[in-house]
Amino acid sequence: MKKCNEVKESKKGFVSANNDVELVMILDRSGSMQGLEKDTIGGFNSTIESQKKGEGNVLVTTILFDHEMITLHDRLPIDEVKPLTEDDYQPRGTTALLDAVGSMIEHIETIHKYARPEDIPGKTIFVITTDGMENASSRFSVGDVRRLIEQKKEAEGWEFIFLGANIDAVSVAGSMGIEASRSVRYRSDGVGTRMMFASLGKAIHSFRCNESLDTGAWKADVEEDSKKRK
Repeated sequence: MKKCNEVKESKKGFVSANNDVELVMILDRSGSMQGLEKDTIGGFNSTIESQKKGEGNVLVTTILFDHEMITLHDRLPIDEVKPLTEDDYQPRGTTALLDAVGSMIEHIETIHKYARPEDIPGKTIFVITTDGMENASSRFSVGDVRRLIEQKKEAEGWEFIFLGANIDAVSVAGSMGIEASRSVRYRSDGVGTRMMFASLGKAIHSFRCNESLDTGAWKADVEEDSKKRK
């Protein structure tokens, strides 16, 4: 991964106290992901390995969700994150997307609330991947999640990226308060999944370097692939 050329103030005016990153990965493992296990595992592992080469510390939280949630990593230093395996990632169940996102925002928010200011990472980014529509949440509504996301973006400069297959990702992300420039629809096959994770790595790197995601350049390859293979 390329190093940041310089430390810049983010476009929204948030100045990081340090280069540390809170990286929250929310990965769909519902039954419709069957057949994409190896590509999802490989894509996740390559993303983590590339981010290990960046500047500053990264705390990784990884959640797998279907109608339930499993926590694989809870703010684990990225150098201690072991590769995801087929034992970890076994698709099953339905899609409680809103509960997964809402629960994790509240989890990280609570940790930051009670931490010393110097212990709070300078940047927080949530990555949400899914290949199906919400159909199983019971705790959070789309309005609840939207309010949480918009509040954290506005008050603390948190970033959210939404990657969706087999759905109108921009529309779904928008309903949750995530901008079109931070969302992309990818092809739900091996090529599309690998390309999605490669683009995700670019987006995380840009965020870590305080480079704007507004142009959507990070997702250009995925969008082109989706158009070509309609």
